[in-house]
Amino acid sequence: MFRCGIEYPRCRWILPILLAFAIIFDIIAIAATSGWIEDEDAKTHYASMWTQCRGRNDQWDCKSLMEFSWAQAVAALMIIGLIILIIAFFISVVALCCSLRIDLLLVIGGLIILAVIVQIIALIIYPIMFNELIYEGYYNYTWAYGFGWGATIVMLGCGIIFCCLPRYEDELAGMTKPNYIYNSA
Repeated sequence: MFRCGIEYPRCRWILPILLAFAIIFDIIAIAATSGWIEDEDAKTHYASMWTQCRGRNDQWDCKSLMEFSWAQAVAALMIIGLIILIIAFFISVVALCCSLRIDLLLVIGGLIILAVIVQIIALIIYPIMFNELIYEGYYNYTWAYGFGWGATIVMLGCGIIFCCLPRYEDELAGMTKPNYIYNSA
């Protein structure tokens, strides 16, 4: 009848897919031109990771944020985190999908945790320095900034799972019988 359980060999491709989603989220956050922050009231000021724009309707005056060292640091940290994530993704495809390489799982987990640390630093520096240098009222964080945090949270979960997977080498290799959560009589 109905049996419910986890069969590890069939689930090995899920982690690389989650990392692919994190890559997509990071690219959206880095490439977004509509802004990470916008003012709440008049919608006359918004800032992305790269520029800040003031104006109304079709009359926008945009200036680069790259003249500030904190903005350069945020951009560098986000890009470094993305590069580390892409490297971890390719290693995870090799380690889990092509052939089972248990020895690479901790390396992948370490790379992902490193990328998480780098991106958390960037995502914290940006609002602090924006509020200190440019703040002029009430601002809302937009979906693009949220995608940056979304990628970081997905990466954190994947990093923890990759660090725990070496304990389940036999299950991943298909050497054990599936452990059923529910077994009907």
